[in-house]
Amino acid sequence: MKREDKIKDFKKMEKKELMQLLTKNREKLLQIRFDMVSGKNKNIKEIKEIKKDIARIMTLLDKEALIPKL
Repeated sequence: MKREDKIKDFKKMEKKELMQLLTKNREKLLQIRFDMVSGKNKNIKEIKEIKKDIARIMTLLDKEALIPKL
């Protein structure tokens, strides 16, 4: 999926959906990192894409001042 398409899809989502997607992507990133340490996963490109998606979602939420404080 192209970057512009992802951004459009994220903009169509409601705030609650974006928050859920953000949480899901953070958990997925954590799991992939654990898998890499244990040698199960060697797909670095997937990590890069997830991190970019997280940043895109956070940017949209920041515009609405809805980023959860960690």
